[in-house]
Amino acid sequence: MEKERRVGTVSRGIRCPIIREGDDLASIVVNSVIEASKFENFELKDKDVIAITESIVARSQGNYVSVDDIAKDIKEKFKNETIGVIFPILSRNRFAICLKGIARGAKKIVLMLSYPSDEVGNELVSIDKIDEANVNPYSDILSLRKYRELFGYNKHEFTGIDYVAYYEDLIKSENCEVEIVFANQAKSILNYTKAVLNCDIHTRQRTKRILKNLGAEIVYSLDEILNKSIDGSGYNEKYGLLGSNKSTEDRIKLFPRDCKNLVLKVQKMIFEETGKRVEVMVYGDGAFKDPKGKIWELADPVISPAFTDGLIGTPNELKLKYLADNDYKDLSGEELKIAISNSIKAKSKSLVGNMASQGTTPRQLTDLIGSLCDLTSGSGDKGTPVVLVQGYFDNYTN
Repeated sequence: MEKERRVGTVSRGIRCPIIREGDDLASIVVNSVIEASKFENFELKDKDVIAITESIVARSQGNYVSVDDIAKDIKEKFKNETIGVIFPILSRNRFAICLKGIARGAKKIVLMLSYPSDEVGNELVSIDKIDEANVNPYSDILSLRKYRELFGYNKHEFTGIDYVAYYEDLIKSENCEVEIVFANQAKSILNYTKAVLNCDIHTRQRTKRILKNLGAEIVYSLDEILNKSIDGSGYNEKYGLLGSNKSTEDRIKLFPRDCKNLVLKVQKMIFEETGKRVEVMVYGDGAFKDPKGKIWELADPVISPAFTDGLIGTPNELKLKYLADNDYKDLSGEELKIAISNSIKAKSKSLVGNMASQGTTPRQLTDLIGSLCDLTSGSGDKGTPVVLVQGYFDNYTN
């Protein structure tokens, strides 16, 4: 009889070598996981999840573009029109270098910033100051002069940068004219130009639809810039510049492409080496919010661009505290344990509408596990770009 387990889900960061372009990433991932299991004395099990951060996938693919590549694509698509660049996030790593390329390919930019914060929660100005100034961010359009009169200069809490000045200076440094406005409705940009590059991430399709319906003549979103190779550069046919990160002062690492073959290869190699049927995914930003800075970790277009089939779907879980407080409120001890275990074993394949499942998170498995992995690996110097998650699919009966 199998020994009863006392531990549920475990998330381990797996140390790996520094990944370079052209490396056999699948072999490195498999070897690193197996070596870690031997060194740390744990066993791989069926349904373990091996998660690979998107950055090392893109790096191994050599999926990079230059500022000049961006500029060339912008010139070809916008034909020297004044470009309305709207709803960018406030980020040196994620957007500033993209903006550099956009400005290099344009004669004039009307930069329209959402306020009081960007799409992922970076504040230009606090909502309290907006209220004090009697400004309605849902309808009011502010010029740069009016914004400065009302709010002055505001440094970001984490970076110490006034992003309005930073983006303005960056555009000017590329010999590009710039006008800055503040608004939250996409249609506002059409007062200035009919050529628009919308830089929002998760609302981009709606923004494009609104602009086109209202008469915009040229509309592209960031996922359409560098969606094809420019003179042999990297590219991402699905996401373009979305999900990109700064690599050097004039080079950008794109979100990885063609990841499905990688996850299937790792899955196959692990089975051949260990006999265990693991699941594998590539992950980017998780979906969690910093309670102090109010920033959502959601700058990537998706949390997981590729995963094996066992990670399709959402959790199908019962809420133990609901069962304990309602169905079995008169039971305790071993009797309560047996009753709850039996409920779990007898649960249907779909618990939609079942009160005993209320409060469980109806998110995609890849989004939940990706968030766990992003928190585990961190974004700095931990050196663990691969995460092994064990016991995620266990429940109280295992």
